[in-house]
Amino acid sequence: MRVLGVDPGLTRCGVGVVEGVAGRPLTMVGVGVVRTRADADLGHRLVAIEQGIEQWLDEHRPQYVAVERVFSQHNVRTVMGTAQASAVAILCASRRGIPVALHTPSEVKAAVTGSGRADKAQVGAMVTRLLRLAAPPKPADAADALALAICHIWRAPAQNRLQQAVALHSTRAPRTPHAPKGRTP
Repeated sequence: MRVLGVDPGLTRCGVGVVEGVAGRPLTMVGVGVVRTRADADLGHRLVAIEQGIEQWLDEHRPQYVAVERVFSQHNVRTVMGTAQASAVAILCASRRGIPVALHTPSEVKAAVTGSGRADKAQVGAMVTRLLRLAAPPKPADAADALALAICHIWRAPAQNRLQQAVALHSTRAPRTPHAPKGRTP
């Protein structure tokens, strides 16, 4: 499985591609950051992020895209920028028919470090260890993107089984309760 992880942001949008399957050693295929200037017009920044993500999709041909789920922060402006960058990533993948998964920061931290409250340094250290890298990817947005891809690789099999079970359950005819023969309810 090849996954493009996207840590959305308007100024720095982390991107990282990881390949592998759950239970086996993983391989980093590529890592980087799509950058935009903070003083640029919002529309131009979103176009730059789109172009950067499209280049990553063209070059690495992922089977899945994992994007950090936007959560409420105290700074509304930061949340808006993150949500806008996230939407661009989702749009780019969806336009190509690539499945998109959203993972919360605590899900990613828990998957990679074992604790949903891990700090950025702990995430970077575990990404470095899991991918057998010489040093943690810089900036932290790049390491976070790799962590998203790792999280998806590890969580996808369980999520797929759950989705299949739900789909199977919903396609079966509804069961109507009935009383056993010879008895009245």
